[in-house]
Amino acid sequence: MKKQKTGKTKLNAEISLPSGVTASLSGQSLAITGPKGESKRKIRQHNVKIMLENSKVIFETEKSTKRDKKLLGSLKAHVNNMIKGSIHQHNYTLKICAGHFPMTVAVADNNLTIKNFLGEKVPRVLQLKEGAAVKVDGQLIHVISTSKETAGQVAADIEQLTRRPGFDSRVFQDGIYIINKDGKELK
Repeated sequence: MKKQKTGKTKLNAEISLPSGVTASLSGQSLAITGPKGESKRKIRQHNVKIMLENSKVIFETEKSTKRDKKLLGSLKAHVNNMIKGSIHQHNYTLKICAGHFPMTVAVADNNLTIKNFLGEKVPRVLQLKEGAAVKVDGQLIHVISTSKETAGQVAADIEQLTRRPGFDSRVFQDGIYIINKDGKELK
């Protein structure tokens, strides 16, 4: 007796765009524009077709494997983050903790400079990524961007700039730490 092949059906995923948000597609590059700005992303999955119809973004695959279902879920999450960023922008908040030495943090010419970190004579400098706005407000640093990945990476780079490996973090608490990730408080 021969086993019959079961036909794999196509998978579709649709995302409706809210009013005031437009999408454009050129090749595999998707751009979403809203009131707060534009967010772009290249979608390089060869087995996924992207289409725009009636203010909807549609993803389609030929097979309905578990891998393709997971891939469609990830793509939907990325596009939803792009929509949220173009409407509200993504905001990460960091706190400056200086217990032993007063630390000076300043943003100028696309560079973040930290002076007098633990009494160091040479300032620590970070070149900021394009597409992220960084504001220093007293003891807080706000990183704002339409791209969630850019905002998160810049916040992580700032946190890593004051990292001190080999020291006990319970004793040496000086540094800059992420306290809010896009609306989610960290404990």
